[in-house]
Order: sequence, then structure tokens, then C-alpha cells
Amino acid sequence: MHLRDASPQRKKIATILTFLSIPLSGFMTDIYLPSFPSMARNLSVSEQSIQLTLTCFFLSYGFSQLFVGPVADSVGRRKPMLISLAVLLLSSLAVTFTGEVLVISLLRIVQGIATAFIVVAKRAYFVDLFDDEQRKHYLSYFTIVWSCGPIIAPFLGGFLEEHLGWQSNFYFLTIYAAILFVGELVFSGETIRNYKKFNLKKTGLLYLAMLKNPGFILGIGVLGCAYSVVMGFNIAGPFVVEQHFNYNAVIIGYCTLVLGFAWMIGGILSKRFTPVNFTKKIRLVSLTQLVLIGLFIGLGSMIDNLVLLVGFAFIVHICSGFLFTNYFTQNMVFFPGNAGIAGGLMGGLLYIITSMGSFVISHSGIITNTLDMALRYLLIAAPLAVVIFFSLRYFKKRDLRKRQSVLKVQG
Repeated sequence: MHLRDASPQRKKIATILTFLSIPLSGFMTDIYLPSFPSMARNLSVSEQSIQLTLTCFFLSYGFSQLFVGPVADSVGRRKPMLISLAVLLLSSLAVTFTGEVLVISLLRIVQGIATAFIVVAKRAYFVDLFDDEQRKHYLSYFTIVWSCGPIIAPFLGGFLEEHLGWQSNFYFLTIYAAILFVGELVFSGETIRNYKKFNLKKTGLLYLAMLKNPGFILGIGVLGCAYSVVMGFNIAGPFVVEQHFNYNAVIIGYCTLVLGFAWMIGGILSKRFTPVNFTKKIRLVSLTQLVLIGLFIGLGSMIDNLVLLVGFAFIVHICSGFLFTNYFTQNMVFFPGNAGIAGGLMGGLLYIITSMGSFVISHSGIITNTLDMALRYLLIAAPLAVVIFFSLRYFKKRDLRKRQSVLKVQG
């Protein structure tokens, strides 16, 4: 049954299920962050091995977004959604039974692919089902709801880890996936009306055209680096908080909760300053972030405590959230006629860059104190500033060409 033909009550339940599915990617990545030290001890492996499980998820999640959009357009949303939820359910349960980090990494790769199908299907839900005004109404809540995952997940994960052990995080994901699966099976339905035959050549040519657009690619570079700045704490922070400052998993959860709010504040400020000139606000925030990290390094070499670490990270994360939201909005207008494919390419490359950033942080040496964390922030923020520099230079040249074209026409 097509969901558009369903009763208003069923549509309402299906929409609630969609909003419950949106934060899923955040839960898949962030809920077990406070358990990193515990997992390393219990599985008798290095910190880098546990961090690699997150990198594996990011990598597969990123690559999968490059093709799941066209696949979902050709076969529909419902079947891939149900299969993906079943895969998440079984793979999350499987993680709790294994004691091998290699097996966990392989299962995380599978989960990354399944999550990509779910996120793409639910991203298209509002476009498929609602008319313009309703669509705008629901989409206005999309980013806010998505942000709930990275904010709530580590806090919940810290509580579960402290009282029930690291496996409880994956038991929670199993139950979460099971609830969504049953809900989708009973109350939801197909949302796409006009199926599009999958054309690999056409999709490849579209991707190639998009990759040739310097502004679009530089924008993706900014998105990936800005998100990698935030992932710096998620990757290394749990080990520093527990092993160096001697706090438990609950405190790790509180720290990530606070920093999750910082990311959201950056997005809210971005919307607040929408009318301000794009180049001026981006240059100011990027410079502010670098200066803050410089101060962070200076103070971190003299003072070593958790308040300093989280305090500076909070402001740095606000800057990253601001930059990310501005560039995300900017990038979405490059290809309005192929927004779905452009969104898939952007999301895919974003998480591939993030996986590379995570890998660099986790393999850049031992991270034991506040100064080490400050230096890791610089390691990612410096390339971010470079990409922003070239991006703003591109926009300046593009705007100059436009003005010259207008003057020629007027002349």
C-alpha cells in the first residue's frame, strides 16, 4: 500500500517513525564512545584498534551514500528500509557476542551500509509524501531532530556503560532497530510513486560534473574538516577523561553531551546570522577558531585539567558547527535540479573525509593530556582553514566574473 493513500492516523504514525529514525546515524556512532576505554581493556586491544571500529563505520557509511540514493529511486524506499533495519538488529546483537575486534570492525562496516540506506530513505520521505508547505514545515525540524543523536547518545552510552557494561550499548541499538522495524512493517508503506531506472552511466556523468565544480568540492572539504574537528574529542577524549583525569564513563557522557550542544549552538547562530555577508562571517569564525586553538595550546602547556579541555573544546565546536551549517546550506544550492544525487555525493564524501580525519587523529601518537588534545585540534583545524581560504577565493573570483558579465551586458 502506498502511504499517500493511507489514513491520516497511519500517516501520522509513519511520520513519527521517520523522526525516530533520523537520529539513528548519531546513535550508531556516538552511543559507544564512552565505552572505548572499557572495550580496549576487555578485548585486550589497543586504543587505536577500538577507534578503528568507528573509522570503519564512517568509511562504509560514506561510500554507501554515493550509490544508495539511485538504488532507492529504482527499487523503492520500503524494502531497503526493512532489510537495513533487520541487518542493524542482527549485527548489533552479533557485536555483543563476539570478543574479536576484527569481527566488530567488519560488523561496523555492514552497519554503515545499512544506516546509509535508512538515512537516505528517511531523508526522501518528506519530499515523496508532502506538498510544498507541509514539506517545509517538517524539514525545518530535520536538523534539530538529527542533532539529538550526537547529543543524547554519548550521555545514554555513558550511563549504560557504567551500570551494565559496553555490550549494553549494542543491546540498546538492537532494541532501537527492532522497534523501528516493527513500526515500519505495521504502520509505514512505500512513499515513492515514480520509480527511476538505475542508470549507472548517467549517475556517473552527473557525479563527474559535480566533481568538476571547484566551489562544490571545496565546500565538501570544509564540511568534512569541520566535522573532523568535532570528531577529535569523540575519538581521543574518552581515553583522556578516564585514563588521565580518572573519571568514569558517566563523566565522559556528560562531556560529549555538553560538546554536542556546542555543535547545535553553532548551527543556531549560523541561522541567526544568515543575512550577514558570507565571506566576512566565515573568515571571522575561521580566524577565531584558530586563535582559540592557539590559546588552548598555550594554556594547555601550563594547565592540565578537564574544565580547561572541555571549555575550550566547547567554543571550538561552536565555531565548527557554525562553519558546517553555513557551507552545508551553500552547497545545497549548487545543483538544484539534482539535489538528491548532489546530497548523496556530498554526504558520502563528507563521511569519507571524516573517516580519514579520525584515522589521522587515532594514529598521530599517544594522546594523554590537555596539551595533546589541543594539538590534535590544530592538526585538523589548520587544513580546515586552508580549504576555507581557497573556497573564499573561489567565491570572490566567481562573483567578480558575474559582475563583469553584467557590466558587459549593460554596456
